[in-house]
Amino acid sequence: MTEFHQKLTALRREFHKHPELGFREVRTKASVAQHLRDLGLEVHEGVGVVGLLRVGSDNRAIGLRADMDALPIAENSTHGYTSENAGVMHACGHDGHMTMLLGAAERLAVERGFDGTVIFLFQPNEEHGLGAQAMIDEGVLEQFPIEEVYAIHNLPGAPLGQVSTRTGLICASESLFEITITGQGGHASMPQVGIDALPIGAELVLALQTVVSRKLAPGAGAVVSVTEFLTDGQRNVLPGQVVLKGDVRARAPEDRDAIERLMRQISEGIASGHGASVSVDFNTEFVETINADGPAEAAYRAGNAAGLDVLRDRAPMSFSEDFARFCNAVPGCFLLMGNGTEGPNGQPLHAADYDFNDALLPIGADFWVQLVRDRLPAEKDK
Repeated sequence: MTEFHQKLTALRREFHKHPELGFREVRTKASVAQHLRDLGLEVHEGVGVVGLLRVGSDNRAIGLRADMDALPIAENSTHGYTSENAGVMHACGHDGHMTMLLGAAERLAVERGFDGTVIFLFQPNEEHGLGAQAMIDEGVLEQFPIEEVYAIHNLPGAPLGQVSTRTGLICASESLFEITITGQGGHASMPQVGIDALPIGAELVLALQTVVSRKLAPGAGAVVSVTEFLTDGQRNVLPGQVVLKGDVRARAPEDRDAIERLMRQISEGIASGHGASVSVDFNTEFVETINADGPAEAAYRAGNAAGLDVLRDRAPMSFSEDFARFCNAVPGCFLLMGNGTEGPNGQPLHAADYDFNDALLPIGADFWVQLVRDRLPAEKDK
């Protein structure tokens, strides 16, 4: 292990020991900002942390993003750097994402080899889909104009360092719904007197399964999941109210809109048929992540230049990504990088025994360096 690799490993494990939830990344932000200042970068702190590295005379600028927040998960790992913040864990690899980007910042600050400006974007609260928009609302893209933006996410179960992405949709949207059915509660021995909301809810749960299977085109890739069924019933009391909560994933805005419309239509029809009333709340937390052609091709080239296995035109991911907000504002590319297949490195994201693969740290940093030099070539390479 090189001295650079050892340094990145120690930094990543320090992040791992001190995870912080979204919009509470106080220690994390301070650490990131100090590392950037120590490298001689211009640093701006707001809702997130922004580092600027200018080299040469070219006016072009690109953005590289890493997420900083952790998850409300109690870690059950057995390694020697487990979370010291009870009930909070870096179970999605954001500790590694920050470290790879800081490693790239160090190499670029020392080695240079490009002409232009790199904007290092360290974003809070990715997990709840709020951090990117908060940075945009704060004016980050007006204050630091960029022509393109990029982000890496580790992918457990994929070979170490494998780069995969695609042009067009790469991550699904996520919408949360809450359906409230109001009937008339009553005595369990006399259901005919009231309007039992429970069987109405049960009927609705089954009916919602037809939205994807019978209303959308085959292969749409949408998912409708009812995840909670709550009632105000008791042992001998028929519920007068049922609340259904759930999650919707879609790969196209038109499918997302169709799902909301059909969900409202089916809910109103079933409730009306039983003499009950219903309300439907449908809120999109994450929009679809759409990769632009140019940045996706640049990611392929950087992967090849770094000597990595590159998987072009991978299948879209069913999970959602807050980076979509940046991609909506400027052309961008979200790419996956294999975290390995064995042990904690191969465990699913958000698992309590998952761990970012330290072997990926210098690989990711090198990829970032290659990408910057491809998009902002030095004068001699133009």
